[in-house]
Parts: sequence; C-alpha cells; structure tokens
Amino acid sequence: MSHYLQINGQRLIDSLFALGECGALEGGGVCRLAATAEDKAGRDFVVARMKALGLAIYIDAIGNVTGVYAGEEALPMVMMGSHIDTVGTGGLYDGNYGVMAGLEVIATLLEAGIRPRRPLAVTFFTNEEGVRFQPDMMGSVVFAGEYPLDAALAAKDLDGVTLDEALCEIGYKGACRPGDLSVDSYVELHIEQGPILDKERIDIGVVTGVQGISWQEFTLTGVSNHAGTTPMNMRHDAGLAAAKIAVYARELSLTLGGDQVSTAGHMVFKPNLINVIPNHVVMTVDLRNTDNETLKLAEQRLAEFVARTSQEEGVEITSRSLVRFNPVIFADEIVNAVEDEAKRQALSCRRLPSGAGHDAQFMASVCPAGMIFVPCVDGISHNVKEHSEAKDLIAGANVLLQVVLQRAQRAE
Repeated sequence: MSHYLQINGQRLIDSLFALGECGALEGGGVCRLAATAEDKAGRDFVVARMKALGLAIYIDAIGNVTGVYAGEEALPMVMMGSHIDTVGTGGLYDGNYGVMAGLEVIATLLEAGIRPRRPLAVTFFTNEEGVRFQPDMMGSVVFAGEYPLDAALAAKDLDGVTLDEALCEIGYKGACRPGDLSVDSYVELHIEQGPILDKERIDIGVVTGVQGISWQEFTLTGVSNHAGTTPMNMRHDAGLAAAKIAVYARELSLTLGGDQVSTAGHMVFKPNLINVIPNHVVMTVDLRNTDNETLKLAEQRLAEFVARTSQEEGVEITSRSLVRFNPVIFADEIVNAVEDEAKRQALSCRRLPSGAGHDAQFMASVCPAGMIFVPCVDGISHNVKEHSEAKDLIAGANVLLQVVLQRAQRAE
C-alpha cells in the first residue's frame, strides 16, 4: 500500500518559495552566503519546520543541522539532505530542493501514521557552495572525516572573519562532533544543474556518481615590451602562452573524448594594455572526468604541453593545484533503487554522472549513497533565472519518498 503514498506537491512548492524569501534579491533569485545573517534566516526557517514536525535536532561544530524522525528501532538513520547556502546570484532550487523535499517526505509519513523501522533524517550541510569560505562542500567533507574540523573553522572570508566566528555570530556552532551520527544510507535529491534531462525530456536522472575534479592555477611570467617595435620572434609573451594553454585544454577534451571536459575559466593579464606585450598572466584550468585514470592522463598531457609552451615562448610558468577530488561511484543498491522506483512510477529516466560536486560525494565514503536528479529549464543554475517545473519537483520528491521508505523499512 505504501507504494501509492504521495507527497503534498503544493506544500513542497510553497515551502521552496517561502525559504526563497530569506535573502531574496530584488527582481528574483536569492543570495544566502554561508554563515551570514541571510543564512541564519534560512536556517531558522528550516529548523522551525523541523521542530513543527517534532524532529530531534542535532547541530554539529561545523554548523551542519540534522533533524531526525525516530524509527521503531534505534538503528542507523536513513539520511536525506543537501544545503541551503547559495551563490551570490542563486535560484530557489539548488540545494534547497533536497532539504525541503526531505522534510516533505517526513511530513507525508507523519500524516499517514507511518513510523519506519529505521529513523529518517534530513541534514543541511554548511558552506556547500564555497563562496564565502573555502573549500566548498565544507560541511560534508568535515562530516566524512576527510578534512580537519579545525582547518575548516579557521577558514577566513575576504574580510578576515573566520568560519568559527561567523557560526558563533549566527548561533549555529553546535556541540555535536561532525560525523557522530550513525548513518545507514544517504540519498540527495537535486536539480540537475545541466541541460541533459531538460533537452531529452526525461523526468528523472539516476545519478551514477560524481566526476573527479582537478583545478590548477598557472602563473606565467614573460617580458613587457612595446607592441609595435618588438619583432614577433623576439617576444616573451605571457598572453600568447596563456591563450595556447586555453586552446589546448579544449583540444585535450576532444582528443580524450568520453566524459572529459576542460575549461580555462579565469585569466588575468598584466599590464592589460592594448599596446603592451603582457608580462604576467594568472589563469586556471578545470579538468573533470568520471574515470580517474583518464583524468590523470589529462593532467599529465596538460603538464607536458605547459612545459613545452614555456620552452617555445620563453615564458616562465609555475603551477599549483587548487582542488583535486577523485571521481565517486554511488552504491549500486541506491542507484538501482532510484531507477526501479522511477520506472514503477511510470517516469522516464536515464543514468548519468553528476558534472557538479555535491555533498553526496563525501557521504559516499560514510555509507551507501546516491542522488536523484530532476530537470532544470535549459540547464540554468547558479543564476536567478534557475527554474524547475512544479511537476518535475513533485515527481522527484515522490521517488525520494519511496526510495528512503524502502531503505528505512528493510528487514536486514
């Protein structure tokens, strides 16, 4: 009978719009940077919802908040969740959808009088976006024990405020140690943040894993000189070398094929004048792949090309790694459960990896984890125009409901 249980769709949509009032931007969208006054307003709103549902609330030392719906037995919890912090020009759905849908699942079970065998929980993790403090996905990486709590709390924003100070200021530095909760499994519902489901008109994305990410910063040092009087073969042009690297990053993806993507996203020239050969460039290259061996090969080939370019152009180039995450493969039992449930609800679905990082990739080292994607219009996210249709949001939440209920009720 429980298969036919459905969430209250309108209540879910209303809750997303209500949360969107916290940190709302004029003309639409949301700015709720981690541990700001706007984030506090959002946190207070969600915690009030948790309390209204009678959940036991745990706040840990990195500010992660978990609301627990007790099960019939004191077993490890089946956790849903995501984040409620946003980028500077965020939308209503990124992260927020997974949190509010999790609370809607619990509200639905409460109304139906269903108390599952295992506890159900909803968590929102601190500073997933990494805009105000680095690294991103901070709450979940600390929860998983893959980044030191002290180092995270010592992270400073541009004004020199530490995360520790900011959490104390908003009243969300909790007493629990991150990761102390006993978690059976973790399921994160999220908008895709890419165009595949929308373009292919598919209802549910069955997420197989998260791409590995390699971010590198290159500093190129050449010689400034007059753009008109310096012969082309006598130049040490840092700008030209940077442009060659940017073009090579694109060619590398096409050569390696498959899931390899590359982006030269940041480039600053000095002196940045129309008639002066650049003597200094700082640039970044973002490499991603679902296969770690191919990602390593991409890193190696890029390094070889950079060394060759340095030699050919007479430009000194140094590099440093900013981020390096291995690809994560989600648990078969969760991936299969999402796919089976989508089919059972007569929803079209396809398997795909996540191109963006998510809290689920770190929870995957703690317990069996997986994700459910729903389409977002034109793949637009991290943008005030971010939008997902109500029918898609409701469909995703109904799949989440059944997947976590099955996990929480299972006998073994």
